Amino acid sequence: MVMLKVAYGLMSVAALVAAVPAMAHGQEIANDLERCGADARGPAVLVDVRGFAAATGKVRIQSYPATKAAWLTKGEWINRIDVPVRAANGAMRFCVPVPKAGEYGIAVRHDRDGNGKTDISRDGGGFSNNPSISIFNLGKPGVEKAAFHAGPGVTKITINLKYM
Repeated sequence: MVMLKVAYGLMSVAALVAAVPAMAHGQEIANDLERCGADARGPAVLVDVRGFAAATGKVRIQSYPATKAAWLTKGEWINRIDVPVRAANGAMRFCVPVPKAGEYGIAVRHDRDGNGKTDISRDGGGFSNNPSISIFNLGKPGVEKAAFHAGPGVTKITINLKYM
């Protein structure tokens, strides 16, 4: 029974990390925190990503329309930020602009060694609303679990990374 639970856990983390597509065709943007600052020009999402297991590698954050057709589908992301990890106290902050107020989902992947490949024993990931993942959903939560409403200004969310 314990081995079965460990196997499910390993498979869930692997699916979670693989759920953030490596290649897609949205807009790659810089992490411009001023866009979410005091003079915010929303709509945008201020994302606090917590729980980095190491301050190494790269982190990728992608926004998606909160539709079943687009959520975690290759080529359907809106904006992507790909930066080296500079996690102070295991956390980083990102400003992700969105086209208009509405429903969105965000996926994060921490590639600990920065090689661009998913390593299930080292890499981590997370989603908006921090839904639980399991072998039964292949680590990809449904859009209804990850969707949130972004208003016309700056919407704040927190994503907690999960690792094996």
